[in-house]
Amino acid sequence: MLVKKSSLKSSLFGGVFSALLLAFAGFLLLNQQYVTDQVSVWAYEPTSAVRSIEDRIDLTKQGQFYFYKTHPQVNNSDKFNADCPRQESDSPILGCYASGRIYIYDVPNAQLDGIQEVTASHEILHSVWDRMSEKEQSRIGALLKDEYTKLDTNSELAQRMAYYKRTEPGQLANELHSILGTEVKKLSPELEVYYAKYFSDRQVVVELYNNYDALFKELKAQSDTLYATLTTLGVEIESRSATYSANVRQLSADIASFNARASAGDFDSADQFNAERSRLVVRSNVLDGERASITGTIESYNSQYAAYQKIATQIETLNSSIDSIKALEPTPSI
Repeated sequence: MLVKKSSLKSSLFGGVFSALLLAFAGFLLLNQQYVTDQVSVWAYEPTSAVRSIEDRIDLTKQGQFYFYKTHPQVNNSDKFNADCPRQESDSPILGCYASGRIYIYDVPNAQLDGIQEVTASHEILHSVWDRMSEKEQSRIGALLKDEYTKLDTNSELAQRMAYYKRTEPGQLANELHSILGTEVKKLSPELEVYYAKYFSDRQVVVELYNNYDALFKELKAQSDTLYATLTTLGVEIESRSATYSANVRQLSADIASFNARASAGDFDSADQFNAERSRLVVRSNVLDGERASITGTIESYNSQYAAYQKIATQIETLNSSIDSIKALEPTPSI
């Protein structure tokens, strides 16, 4: 019996279509997470705040994918604190990656330009790490730990890693993955190639970090210098004042004795009287000079203390602006 050509074509088409369906079903089965993430990306419409962040950190298409799949939000203090509860009361956080979502605190301080962008980049890399295989995490983790050993003299970084060790045990490599990728200018060639998958130019993010970090460091350096100066001046003033007071008491006693002797006629001659009186006058003049000098030092101390307080206020203002719990609530609208 002959088979018609149209029937043969339909049979072939049906076979190919079935094969494609099977291949697609196999792809879905093997790539469920990727498909879920892709659907999440398609469903997300970024806000202007999120788009602004994305524009500045120069993400690749792959980087944008890992950003958008988390449906990132930039929120004020109330909403942010609800989504990102801190682990330690005295350790403010600026962002978090929680339950597959990225939340960023809307920092209300123009001096800290770039801090939201760096925070977002940090959290994007947590999103990337979350989707990495154990084999890839092990490979990248080893490279990160090698870099960290070169930076372990950095006490600030060591303190941060100690914080993560307390609050997120077992996540050292995960945190290094986000910190080194966004804050350290020079990394190994292998890591540079790796991070280039997500950032067109990683140095853009590092520069943003360095800009606001330099502000904190400069203020701290000024504060430390003034504090050291104040400590030295304080010790000097206290010591000189104590010596001055002792000398004043001694001079007062000697003047009283001199006057008593003069009243009693105990001096043998006018020359003796004038000589002793001259010595007392010299001592009095010396103490007057010392008093003026100490007063000048006290004025210098007060001036430097005022500068120290001003810087301390600036530091407190910056610290408060990145502390979502201390942030003032917005004025309610009618």
